[in-house]
Amino acid sequence: MKKALVVKIKEALLSILPITLIVLAMSFTPLVTLAPKELIVFGVSALIMILGIALFNLGADLAMTPMGERIGEGLTKTRKLGVLLSVSLVMGVLITIAEPDLSVLARQLSAVLNGTVLIGIVGAGVGLLLLVAVLKIVTKNDLSPILLFFYMTLFALAAILIENGKGFMMPTAFDSGGVTTGPITVPFIMSLGVGIALTVGGRRANENSFGLIALCSVGPIIAVLILSLTTNGSLSYTLPDYSMESRLGKELWGIFYETAFDVGKSLLLIVLAFLCLQFFVLKLPKKKLSQIFVGILLTFVGLVIFLAAVCVGFMPVGFKLGTELAANSPVSLVIFAFVVGMVTVLAEPAVHVLNNQVESITGGSVTKKEMMIALSIGVGLSVGLSVLRILLGFSLLYYLIPGYIISLGLSFFVPKLYTAIAFDSGGVASGPLTSSFVLPFAIGACAALRGEESVLSFAFGIVAMVAMTPLITIQLLGFKAIMTKKMQKKIAMARVLSSDDAEIIYFE
Repeated sequence: MKKALVVKIKEALLSILPITLIVLAMSFTPLVTLAPKELIVFGVSALIMILGIALFNLGADLAMTPMGERIGEGLTKTRKLGVLLSVSLVMGVLITIAEPDLSVLARQLSAVLNGTVLIGIVGAGVGLLLLVAVLKIVTKNDLSPILLFFYMTLFALAAILIENGKGFMMPTAFDSGGVTTGPITVPFIMSLGVGIALTVGGRRANENSFGLIALCSVGPIIAVLILSLTTNGSLSYTLPDYSMESRLGKELWGIFYETAFDVGKSLLLIVLAFLCLQFFVLKLPKKKLSQIFVGILLTFVGLVIFLAAVCVGFMPVGFKLGTELAANSPVSLVIFAFVVGMVTVLAEPAVHVLNNQVESITGGSVTKKEMMIALSIGVGLSVGLSVLRILLGFSLLYYLIPGYIISLGLSFFVPKLYTAIAFDSGGVASGPLTSSFVLPFAIGACAALRGEESVLSFAFGIVAMVAMTPLITIQLLGFKAIMTKKMQKKIAMARVLSSDDAEIIYFE
């Protein structure tokens, strides 16, 4: 346990340290002015976040991943499809409700949509699409046609929303898809898919286990689009108070208590659902149960620490950086956005896991180094282009429609495994730092340049851009690997055919 915690602390340190150093470096330039108090609080919050992320990740490894695998394996062995689908629906909803990234987004949208309603609707979207994803595994269907159908539905709803004069809610809907596939959801849902796929079996069991995250990312977008269409009256956005003074004005213990209460309610629902399954279906040994409950406790403590640190230190500083850079130097704003995007994905521990997985599955055709370079440049460009959109003021669809056309188009030319990994990896790229630092940064820049009434239309959508990038980059790497192999075979065959060493042997 201690060794595992040390490893998680190192990973969390790599996750938080680059952003912390960049912010400190910016504070010494004339472009940004951070008070000593703000720098101290930010530094302390960074240290607290390192501990929180480490405990949370360790808890997820001990609890969420084993729970997902055991539930998937146990329910599949019952051979009762109705039970499997019902439990998948319920667990999809409950896991999403406990997702910290979604809570962070909901707080920033509290002036427009009730946070509880938003989380509930997003949870329903994840649950329903998780049900579809499980059906895909059981029936062993291909992922590409299913994704194509749901993305066509998604963009049709977006067009209707624009036609009804509510296009400003579209970026929010797309962001909700990015934040739901976070640190709680990803390990549970991926392990659930592995448990079901390996139990169902088949020649493509490993490939069939991918794709759940991809489908679960679409569900929240469709759900929030429908919610926006059915909402009556005008939706006006009021900028939250991001100032550090207002947050430190509250007692810190009060912030921790509020956060602990919210997280406790969410995790309690998951625990109760798991206990019901344990009693009726799973019947795990006491030793395994003890490990899972220790993991849940660590998950709870880590989540509380992480969310409290985000609220107190990272959101205010991110917002202020965006505001001051937008006012002093728009060019520096775009450059800083690009650098932050690169660093965010480089520092995300789950990205390193993904890179190792892809290199192993592809037999080295796509290396970890290629993956990291492609992802870091891609996410950096996505954040930089999002800020450029704020400066120029055009619709998010000018990015998303070409991006998803390319993504879905590539899915017909690369092996299905690459497509499944690519669409699953979108949730990995949009990690905790995206919603807690990058999004407030974009909101601050938009508020300074265009006013708070434009925030919904132009600041939100940045998480969706980050989540979309891996869909293209990973499939392009897969396409490159395939073309390289074909060219190598062609060259080898040409050498054989053009060889001058052919000999004629005469037999007497």
